[in-house]
Amino acid sequence: MHRLDPSVIDPARSFDRSPEAYEATRPSYPDEVLDLVPAPETATVLDLGAGTGKLTRVLVRRYAEVIAVEPLDGMRAILERVVPEARTLPGRAEEIPLPDASVDAVFAAQAFHWFANDDAVAEIARVLRSGGTFCLVWNAPDETRPSPLPTRYVAYLDELRAERSTLDSDLRFADVIARGPFGETHESAVPHDHVLDRAGLIANASSVSWIASRDDEERAQVLERLGSLLPEGTYAVPNVANVLWSVRL
Repeated sequence: MHRLDPSVIDPARSFDRSPEAYEATRPSYPDEVLDLVPAPETATVLDLGAGTGKLTRVLVRRYAEVIAVEPLDGMRAILERVVPEARTLPGRAEEIPLPDASVDAVFAAQAFHWFANDDAVAEIARVLRSGGTFCLVWNAPDETRPSPLPTRYVAYLDELRAERSTLDSDLRFADVIARGPFGETHESAVPHDHVLDRAGLIANASSVSWIASRDDEERAQVLERLGSLLPEGTYAVPNVANVLWSVRL
Protein backbone atom coordinates (compact mmCIF):
# COMPACT_ATOMS: atom_id res chain seq x y z
CA MET A 1 0.00 0.00 0.00
CA HIS A 2 1.28 3.46 -0.87
CA ARG A 3 2.21 5.84 1.95
CA LEU A 4 0.78 9.29 1.27
CA ASP A 5 2.30 12.60 2.28
CA PRO A 6 0.37 13.83 5.34
CA SER A 7 -0.31 17.13 3.57
CA VAL A 8 -2.34 15.30 0.92
CA ILE A 9 -6.11 15.32 1.31
CA ASP A 10 -7.36 12.12 2.94
CA PRO A 11 -8.28 9.89 -0.04
CA ALA A 12 -11.21 8.35 1.85
CA ARG A 13 -12.71 11.82 2.35
CA SER A 14 -11.78 13.24 -1.06
CA PHE A 15 -15.10 12.09 -2.54
CA ASP A 16 -16.79 14.96 -0.72
CA ARG A 17 -14.82 17.41 -2.89
CA SER A 18 -16.87 16.48 -5.97
CA PRO A 19 -19.98 14.54 -4.90
CA GLU A 20 -22.06 15.91 -7.78
CA ALA A 21 -19.49 14.65 -10.31
CA TYR A 22 -19.53 11.29 -8.54
CA GLU A 23 -23.31 11.11 -8.79
CA ALA A 24 -23.47 12.27 -12.40
CA THR A 25 -20.70 10.11 -13.86
CA ARG A 26 -20.01 7.03 -11.76
CA PRO A 27 -21.56 3.84 -13.21
CA SER A 28 -24.57 2.23 -11.60
CA TYR A 29 -25.20 -1.52 -11.42
CA PRO A 30 -27.51 -3.73 -13.49
CA ASP A 31 -30.50 -5.08 -11.57
CA GLU A 32 -29.35 -8.58 -12.55
CA VAL A 33 -26.58 -8.51 -9.93
CA LEU A 34 -29.26 -9.05 -7.27
CA ASP A 35 -30.40 -12.24 -9.01
CA LEU A 36 -27.05 -13.71 -7.92
CA VAL A 37 -27.56 -12.97 -4.21
CA PRO A 38 -29.56 -15.26 -1.84
CA ALA A 39 -31.74 -12.58 -0.22
CA PRO A 40 -35.54 -12.65 -0.54
CA GLU A 41 -37.55 -9.65 -1.72
CA THR A 42 -39.05 -9.41 1.78
CA ALA A 43 -35.57 -8.71 3.23
CA THR A 44 -34.38 -5.71 5.21
CA VAL A 45 -31.00 -4.83 3.74
CA LEU A 46 -28.17 -2.43 4.56
CA ASP A 47 -26.10 -0.56 1.97
CA LEU A 48 -22.85 0.19 3.82
CA GLY A 49 -20.69 3.04 2.54
CA ALA A 50 -23.55 3.87 0.20
CA GLY A 51 -22.02 7.00 -1.35
CA THR A 52 -24.59 8.81 -3.48
CA GLY A 53 -26.71 5.67 -3.71
CA LYS A 54 -25.50 4.03 -6.90
CA LEU A 55 -26.43 0.60 -5.54
CA THR A 56 -29.08 1.89 -3.12
CA ARG A 57 -31.42 2.79 -5.98
CA VAL A 58 -31.09 -0.77 -7.30
CA LEU A 59 -31.76 -2.24 -3.86
CA VAL A 60 -34.98 -0.26 -3.29
CA ARG A 61 -36.39 -1.70 -6.50
CA ARG A 62 -35.95 -5.22 -5.10
CA TYR A 63 -36.17 -5.34 -1.30
CA ALA A 64 -38.86 -4.49 1.23
CA GLU A 65 -36.70 -2.19 3.37
CA VAL A 66 -33.37 -0.55 2.57
CA ILE A 67 -31.12 1.26 5.04
CA ALA A 68 -28.17 3.25 3.68
CA VAL A 69 -25.20 4.27 5.85
CA GLU A 70 -22.72 6.84 4.53
CA PRO A 71 -20.08 8.79 6.55
CA LEU A 72 -19.54 11.76 4.19
CA ASP A 73 -22.03 14.62 4.47
CA GLY A 74 -21.90 15.72 0.83
CA MET A 75 -22.37 12.22 -0.53
CA ARG A 76 -25.14 11.47 1.97
CA ALA A 77 -27.04 14.66 1.07
CA ILE A 78 -27.23 13.51 -2.56
CA LEU A 79 -28.18 9.99 -1.46
CA GLU A 80 -31.09 11.34 0.58
CA ARG A 81 -32.25 13.43 -2.39
CA VAL A 82 -32.03 10.81 -5.13
CA VAL A 83 -33.13 7.72 -3.17
CA PRO A 84 -35.75 8.98 -0.70
CA GLU A 85 -37.20 5.45 -0.47
CA ALA A 86 -34.19 4.36 1.63
CA ARG A 87 -33.66 5.20 5.29
CA THR A 88 -30.34 7.07 5.33
CA LEU A 89 -28.04 7.31 8.36
CA PRO A 90 -24.61 8.78 9.06
CA GLY A 91 -22.10 6.19 10.21
CA ARG A 92 -19.04 4.14 9.41
CA ALA A 93 -18.41 0.45 8.89
CA GLU A 94 -16.58 0.06 12.19
CA GLU A 95 -19.52 1.58 14.10
CA ILE A 96 -22.75 0.73 12.29
CA PRO A 97 -25.70 2.62 13.84
CA LEU A 98 -28.04 -0.40 13.93
CA PRO A 99 -29.03 -3.00 16.56
CA ASP A 100 -27.71 -6.54 16.68
CA ALA A 101 -29.19 -9.00 14.16
CA SER A 102 -31.35 -6.31 12.57
CA VAL A 103 -30.84 -6.90 8.83
CA ASP A 104 -31.09 -9.85 6.44
CA ALA A 105 -28.29 -8.71 4.12
CA VAL A 106 -25.43 -6.21 4.07
CA PHE A 107 -24.18 -4.83 0.75
CA ALA A 108 -21.01 -2.83 0.14
CA ALA A 109 -20.70 -1.38 -3.36
CA GLN A 110 -17.33 -0.08 -4.57
CA ALA A 111 -16.54 0.54 -0.89
CA PHE A 112 -15.17 -2.51 0.91
CA HIS A 113 -11.51 -1.68 0.21
CA TRP A 114 -11.95 1.37 2.48
CA PHE A 115 -12.93 -0.81 5.47
CA ALA A 116 -11.54 -4.27 4.74
CA ASN A 117 -10.51 -4.85 8.36
CA ASP A 118 -11.48 -7.13 11.22
CA ASP A 119 -13.38 -4.45 13.16
CA ALA A 120 -15.65 -3.72 10.21
CA VAL A 121 -16.22 -7.40 9.46
CA ALA A 122 -17.16 -7.97 13.12
CA GLU A 123 -19.63 -5.07 12.97
CA ILE A 124 -21.16 -6.40 9.76
CA ALA A 125 -21.56 -9.81 11.40
CA ARG A 126 -23.12 -8.15 14.46
CA VAL A 127 -25.94 -6.45 12.53
CA LEU A 128 -26.58 -9.46 10.28
CA ARG A 129 -29.06 -12.12 11.30
CA SER A 130 -27.79 -15.71 11.31
CA GLY A 131 -28.12 -17.03 7.76
CA GLY A 132 -28.02 -13.48 6.36
CA THR A 133 -25.86 -12.53 3.39
CA PHE A 134 -22.85 -10.20 3.15
CA CYS A 135 -22.39 -9.11 -0.46
CA LEU A 136 -19.75 -7.00 -2.17
CA VAL A 137 -20.46 -5.40 -5.53
CA TRP A 138 -17.92 -3.43 -7.54
CA ASN A 139 -17.47 -2.28 -11.12
CA ALA A 140 -14.28 -2.87 -13.05
CA PRO A 141 -13.22 -2.69 -16.69
CA ASP A 142 -14.34 -5.67 -18.74
CA GLU A 143 -11.01 -6.74 -20.20
CA THR A 144 -12.63 -9.39 -22.40
CA ARG A 145 -14.04 -6.63 -24.65
CA PRO A 146 -12.15 -3.86 -26.48
CA SER A 147 -12.22 -0.39 -24.92
CA PRO A 148 -13.08 2.65 -27.06
CA LEU A 149 -10.84 4.88 -24.92
CA PRO A 150 -7.58 6.11 -26.50
CA THR A 151 -4.52 4.15 -25.44
CA ARG A 152 -2.63 7.24 -24.25
CA TYR A 153 -5.60 8.37 -22.13
CA VAL A 154 -5.82 4.96 -20.44
CA ALA A 155 -2.05 4.85 -19.93
CA TYR A 156 -2.09 8.24 -18.19
CA LEU A 157 -4.94 7.16 -15.93
CA ASP A 158 -2.95 4.05 -15.04
CA GLU A 159 0.06 6.24 -14.24
CA LEU A 160 -2.01 8.49 -11.97
CA ARG A 161 -3.53 5.51 -10.19
CA ALA A 162 -0.12 3.96 -9.57
CA GLU A 163 1.12 7.23 -8.04
CA ARG A 164 -1.68 7.73 -5.53
CA SER A 165 -3.98 4.74 -5.20
CA THR A 166 -4.33 3.48 -1.62
CA LEU A 167 -5.83 0.17 -2.73
CA ASP A 168 -3.64 -2.76 -1.75
CA SER A 169 -3.37 -4.85 -4.92
CA ASP A 170 -2.58 -7.93 -2.81
CA LEU A 171 -5.74 -7.58 -0.74
CA ARG A 172 -8.15 -10.48 -1.25
CA PHE A 173 -11.64 -9.63 -0.07
CA ALA A 174 -12.52 -13.30 0.46
CA ASP A 175 -9.61 -13.70 2.89
CA VAL A 176 -10.76 -10.72 4.98
CA ILE A 177 -14.35 -12.02 5.13
CA ALA A 178 -13.13 -15.51 6.04
CA ARG A 179 -11.67 -14.14 9.27
CA GLY A 180 -15.22 -13.41 10.44
CA PRO A 181 -18.16 -15.76 11.12
CA PHE A 182 -18.93 -16.36 7.46
CA GLY A 183 -19.12 -19.40 5.24
CA GLU A 184 -17.74 -20.06 1.79
CA THR A 185 -17.53 -17.09 -0.58
CA HIS A 186 -19.17 -17.18 -3.99
CA GLU A 187 -18.23 -14.99 -6.96
CA SER A 188 -19.93 -14.02 -10.18
CA ALA A 189 -20.22 -11.05 -12.51
CA VAL A 190 -22.60 -9.24 -14.86
CA PRO A 191 -21.27 -7.39 -17.92
CA HIS A 192 -22.65 -3.94 -18.74
CA ASP A 193 -21.57 -0.69 -20.41
CA HIS A 194 -20.80 2.70 -18.87
CA VAL A 195 -21.77 5.33 -21.45
CA LEU A 196 -20.34 8.87 -21.09
CA ASP A 197 -19.38 11.72 -23.36
CA ARG A 198 -15.98 13.42 -23.19
CA ALA A 199 -17.04 15.91 -20.48
CA GLY A 200 -18.56 13.08 -18.45
CA LEU A 201 -15.38 11.03 -18.59
CA ILE A 202 -13.27 13.97 -17.40
CA ALA A 203 -15.75 14.65 -14.57
CA ASN A 204 -15.67 10.96 -13.70
CA ALA A 205 -11.89 11.10 -13.46
CA SER A 206 -12.14 14.12 -11.16
CA SER A 207 -14.19 12.04 -8.70
CA VAL A 208 -11.74 9.17 -8.14
CA SER A 209 -9.74 9.37 -4.92
CA TRP A 210 -6.31 9.25 -6.57
CA ILE A 211 -7.16 12.44 -8.48
CA ALA A 212 -9.57 14.14 -6.06
CA SER A 213 -7.00 13.94 -3.23
CA ARG A 214 -4.54 16.20 -5.07
CA ASP A 215 -4.35 19.92 -4.34
CA ASP A 216 -6.41 22.23 -6.56
CA GLU A 217 -3.55 23.27 -8.84
CA GLU A 218 -2.27 19.77 -9.46
CA ARG A 219 -5.78 18.39 -9.93
CA ALA A 220 -6.52 21.07 -12.54
CA GLN A 221 -3.31 20.21 -14.39
CA VAL A 222 -4.14 16.51 -14.36
CA LEU A 223 -7.65 17.08 -15.70
CA GLU A 224 -6.37 19.44 -18.40
CA ARG A 225 -3.92 16.81 -19.61
CA LEU A 226 -6.59 14.11 -19.56
CA GLY A 227 -8.78 16.38 -21.67
CA SER A 228 -5.98 16.84 -24.20
CA LEU A 229 -5.79 13.06 -24.63
CA LEU A 230 -9.52 12.48 -25.15
CA PRO A 231 -11.32 13.53 -28.37
CA GLU A 232 -14.93 14.68 -28.34
CA GLY A 233 -17.45 11.87 -28.62
CA THR A 234 -19.59 9.40 -26.71
CA TYR A 235 -17.88 6.35 -25.28
CA ALA A 236 -19.51 3.06 -24.29
CA VAL A 237 -16.88 1.70 -21.89
CA PRO A 238 -17.18 -2.06 -21.26
CA ASN A 239 -17.66 -2.75 -17.56
CA VAL A 240 -18.32 -5.78 -15.42
CA ALA A 241 -20.22 -5.66 -12.14
CA ASN A 242 -18.45 -8.14 -9.84
CA VAL A 243 -20.40 -9.86 -7.06
CA LEU A 244 -18.89 -11.66 -4.07
CA TRP A 245 -21.15 -12.98 -1.30
CA SER A 246 -21.03 -15.13 1.81
CA VAL A 247 -23.58 -16.28 4.38
CA ARG A 248 -23.26 -15.44 8.05
CA LEU A 249 -22.89 -18.57 10.17
